[in-house]
Amino acid sequence: MRWDNLFDDLESQLAQELTAEEIDLQAEEERLRLARLGIRDRLYALHTQTAGDGERMLRLHLRDGSSVTATSSTFGRDWFAGELVEESGRRPGCIIPFDAIDAVSLTREQVLLSLDGGSQEESPAALSAKLGLSFVLRDLCRRRQGIELHLSDAWLHGTIDRVGRDHLDLAVHDVGSPRRDSAVTDYRMVRFGQLLCVRLP
Repeated sequence: MRWDNLFDDLESQLAQELTAEEIDLQAEEERLRLARLGIRDRLYALHTQTAGDGERMLRLHLRDGSSVTATSSTFGRDWFAGELVEESGRRPGCIIPFDAIDAVSLTREQVLLSLDGGSQEESPAALSAKLGLSFVLRDLCRRRQGIELHLSDAWLHGTIDRVGRDHLDLAVHDVGSPRRDSAVTDYRMVRFGQLLCVRLP
């Protein structure tokens, strides 16, 4: 009888040690998973987790100290597109590079949803996930669409004339006027690193 009690006790201790080891292993795996998440992963997870719940509002604090509220619709490799939610009620389109974001204000629920990035991975075939900021800017250049660039020290309105590997050329002109040489007041070569937001009309 004493041997039975001894073996039962040993089995119980072994089961507890194995359970504790498994819990420690799961905790370590979760720490490693979280360590691999980037801001793009977290915002994309939040976007996909809330897709059926209406709009996906994000309060973004940009590198220059300003804040914007935006919705997300498309995610590229180093940018996301959506709409700015302005106090006036206007909803212009926007493109925001991830490097322009200093912080994101989230609710507790949004924090938890954003951490669930592993279960919401994109399909390897998702083309937009492979497209860099320069591709989207080249498309705007091709369309000759008037845009506003929010830079670290200014807002510029104009039309993109050309896009290089790490910069763009902007013909600066008044809002609402077409891009004509006579209307252009300045030509700016702007590094992508200076872009905080591209605002579309």
